[in-house]
Amino acid sequence: MTRTALLSVSDKTGLIELARQLVERFGFTLVSSGGTANAIKAAGLPVTKVSDYTGFPEILGGRVKTLHPLVHGGILARTDLEGDRADLAANEIPAIDLVVVNLYPFEQTIAREGVTLPEAIEQIDIGGPAMIRAAAKNHSRVTVLCNPAQYDRYLHELSSNGTPSLEFRLQCAREAFWHTSTYDSAIATYLSQQADNPADLDRPALATPVEWAIAGKRVQSLRYGENPHQSAAWYRSGSTPSGWAAAEQLQGKELSYNNLVDLESARSLIAEFVAADAPPAAAILKHNNPCGVALGSSADAPLLEAYRKALEADSVSAFGGIVALNRPIDAETAAALTETFLECIVAPGCDEAARALLQKKQNLRVLVLPDLLAGPAATVKTIAGGFLLQAADDEPSDPNTWRVVTEKQPTADQLAELAFAWRVVKHVKSNAIVVTSNRSTLGIGAGQMNRVGSVAIALNQAGDQAPGAVLASDGFFPFDDSVRTAAAAGIGAIVQPGGSVRDEDSIKAANELGLVMLMTDRRHFLH
Repeated sequence: MTRTALLSVSDKTGLIELARQLVERFGFTLVSSGGTANAIKAAGLPVTKVSDYTGFPEILGGRVKTLHPLVHGGILARTDLEGDRADLAANEIPAIDLVVVNLYPFEQTIAREGVTLPEAIEQIDIGGPAMIRAAAKNHSRVTVLCNPAQYDRYLHELSSNGTPSLEFRLQCAREAFWHTSTYDSAIATYLSQQADNPADLDRPALATPVEWAIAGKRVQSLRYGENPHQSAAWYRSGSTPSGWAAAEQLQGKELSYNNLVDLESARSLIAEFVAADAPPAAAILKHNNPCGVALGSSADAPLLEAYRKALEADSVSAFGGIVALNRPIDAETAAALTETFLECIVAPGCDEAARALLQKKQNLRVLVLPDLLAGPAATVKTIAGGFLLQAADDEPSDPNTWRVVTEKQPTADQLAELAFAWRVVKHVKSNAIVVTSNRSTLGIGAGQMNRVGSVAIALNQAGDQAPGAVLASDGFFPFDDSVRTAAAAGIGAIVQPGGSVRDEDSIKAANELGLVMLMTDRRHFLH
């Protein structure tokens, strides 16, 4: 009995070889639409156009081609049911055994710079998803292929068994529904970001529509998750690799789950310092928390200066850490990086001399990520029965909007130091305290159950370098005890969000002790 295959693909990778095998080895009749039919015909293979097959022309500029009972009846028919067989016979509808469909390049289209909304709309496929879903629904009889990577497996099934196994068809159906789900998610996300007047939209509202889906394509299976007993995989979003999926790994072992989590924390922190006029910056992180962050003395300073300062901030914790740099790695910095055991390094570039030096540490993972600002617009955390969605905390903070709440005013250098400390504390797990001087961290108190504990840890790390330094707190001070502890250690200025019902107690203590205090009116809890 002749089998029928329906082929309609946007991505024509492997199409001709598949069509040739279907016709010449397995005796299929091919039915195809538009450009797919033209490509098969140009290859010298027999094919029937959908318009000839259905007796109905493509209309509306190609918007309607395959939405026809002759197509969907042939896909959805259950040939084991007498009623379905009778309907096929009465309406002269051949059963379709194989559906090969992939969808209009919507994600590739919206990734283009300057694409318009009407251009994007035209790349929303209608007939394709309908055929894929119909074939996947009827996988007990029909095979659906929506990815060229499936073609060889399908041909192997035909060669080995004469017909694809139910297990194979079921797997293809799963992949098909994930494919259409991802496609629809991309469309919904894109349309959620469109408006007649984008200035009227507030970004958090955009990030939290009534319904929301997350979709991705697996980049690789990981050896394990946070711990060896947890399975894990890495997925990317969008059809065009971006962020870490677009990074180039120059050397080192395969990235692990924990590496990727730490690298993203490192990227988001170093992204605070990538402006065109920013001095060189280095951040060293361990377990998602910075242990040393520093800037060079000027925009022209060597990158090595920033790295050395960051390392000196906490050289013990830096062992086995993640290093992020805001400048391409040069030979001098590379030589210094090899002096300490590190897990990963990320920078926007790496020159040839630096590569040669870093290769001496073969297991060291070195990644080039040119766009350090390419972060997520929203963050997701799963909870029992669902998940939480929020806009990313990536809006820049302007020190010019901060309030000086003490009698003593900050000097220009203190204000610049406080701005540096504030950018760092934003990336420390709450309760978070950061002590800095000379644009380098001296002490970091992270993730304590009370703010007093974080203050004590940060000041203890800073030690005898605390006098004259500044302190940043990610949340307000509920009491004046932290202010008094900071003053006793010699801290000269404090920046904090404010907002406590007892703010006046902290302000009074700062005035009494001769401190400068600024309030940002924005907190940065990080859980």
